[in-house]
Amino acid sequence: MDRPLVITEDHELLDDLLRVAAAAGAELDVAHAPAHARPYWNRAPLIVVGGDMADALAATGPPPRHRVFLVTQERDDPDTWRKCVAVGAQAVLELPAAERRLVDEFADVVEPPAGPAAVVCVTGGRGGAGASVLAGSLALSASRRRLRTLLVDADPLGGGLDLLLGQEEADGARWSDLVAREGRVSCTALQAALPTLAGLTLLSFHRGEVRPIPAEAMRSVLEAGRRGFDLVVVDLPRHLDQAAAEALGRATTTLLVVPADVRGVLAAAQVLVGLQAHTGDVRAVVRSGVLKDEVVTGSLGLPLGGSVPDQPRLAAALDRGDVPPLGRRSSLGRFCSVFLHELLEADT
Repeated sequence: MDRPLVITEDHELLDDLLRVAAAAGAELDVAHAPAHARPYWNRAPLIVVGGDMADALAATGPPPRHRVFLVTQERDDPDTWRKCVAVGAQAVLELPAAERRLVDEFADVVEPPAGPAAVVCVTGGRGGAGASVLAGSLALSASRRRLRTLLVDADPLGGGLDLLLGQEEADGARWSDLVAREGRVSCTALQAALPTLAGLTLLSFHRGEVRPIPAEAMRSVLEAGRRGFDLVVVDLPRHLDQAAAEALGRATTTLLVVPADVRGVLAAAQVLVGLQAHTGDVRAVVRSGVLKDEVVTGSLGLPLGGSVPDQPRLAAALDRGDVPPLGRRSSLGRFCSVFLHELLEADT
């Protein structure tokens, strides 16, 4: 794959460009003179021209092309726009103010845009409803279908999806390593940094003190997930914070897990008010109880996303550190199979 081309002799500017490219997961070709750039001019997916090289490059009469940017560290230089026109650049990017824009430009050429992944948010109508187990089961089922799947733990007080999947000792980054991130995150770098389980990529929390996820960090992770994966599953807290609102705003659909009893329905109705303030497609997943599915969905005014009967020996399996059993005979396995089939069919 051809790499972005940088044309500059300014070592300080080059250091900044290499740092910005690394943040986007990009490697660069560097030309220190216009003559060195000639073989790459038409092949490079993107060209960055340093302000120090603009006049020398313009003197060679390079053919017009798209995705050329003039980059400078000189603020409010009246000569900058003349240089921009001379080299046929589409824009002037002043560093450091334009670093985020430049990260996006580099990332676009190393991670060509693909069809955005479906984002499924899961939350419980009340405590103990089984939302985390359902989120983990959906992600595992998808990865077993060979879908590139990212599972995001967005519930700081949920106990940890890594523990649920027996991956609490797995090497890799956790939320505390990512909370300072703003702007674009390379999906390739994200996948390489996070723990994986049988093709499933997992982002969870460290043990100990847990801080809320900044909205900007959630936004960056989910946008990377949508670019680099086929499916993103997010386990949300019932008390929505800013990060949860970010996830809901990007959700293809949201599953509200509701125990089929009076208390479960009344608690879910309270959670539903918060969900509907941030997203449009909410479906009820009904857990076995004394109420019929149609009573639960009718009381909440929601479509039925599916039913999950109680599964014998599920709790014992999780306590042993086993992943949720998802065979064809298991209620969780059947639900996940049907839901994923319908989700993927709707997405094609």
